[in-house]
Amino acid sequence: MSLHADALGVLEAWEPAAGGQRELRDRYVAHLRARPDAMTRACFPDHLTASTLVLSAAGDEVLLTLHAKARAWFQFGGHCEREDSTLAGAAAREAAEESGIEGLVLDPVPVQLSEHAVPFCGPRGGVHHLDVRFVAVAPAEARHAVSEESLDVRWWPADALPDPQSDMVELVELARARRQSTSSALVSPSSSEPGGGSRWAAEE
Repeated sequence: MSLHADALGVLEAWEPAAGGQRELRDRYVAHLRARPDAMTRACFPDHLTASTLVLSAAGDEVLLTLHAKARAWFQFGGHCEREDSTLAGAAAREAAEESGIEGLVLDPVPVQLSEHAVPFCGPRGGVHHLDVRFVAVAPAEARHAVSEESLDVRWWPADALPDPQSDMVELVELARARRQSTSSALVSPSSSEPGGGSRWAAEE
């Protein structure tokens, strides 16, 4: 299955938990159906991206990156690449690359969609990222690093974010609610999974 087909299937099956997300989901699905290149930077002015909010093992902290270009605190994420075969795999790859943490465990079900303008995405300007956001849990006492795309990477209390914009506050709330509402066992990343994505498997 191609990345495009995976993204379409994931979003068509997704049931949003937050108000207003259903219309956004329908916008993403329509865009995917209309544009075979919707997962790539070549799709102008709008293309899908994947990101991950990393929670601490206890769930009371979030790991954020101070984005070098935006000069703002965000979750980890970015463009999908040729080697990505699943949307969740792209999100897991971005999180691992930008956080430096090994053993992140990703929930393959999205928690939030966010459409936003990105003025620094290419020379043409006017680009919108149609971001699909996931949640992952870091191992206890995980050590993180700062990538070349970041000015800093730091843990923040979930209820004391450095820049509590409504979109980010909602993301944190949705991620923590998702984590708490699923009676889940964390399963280590499996190299056999498409795109290198980790699994968040329900307990039996």
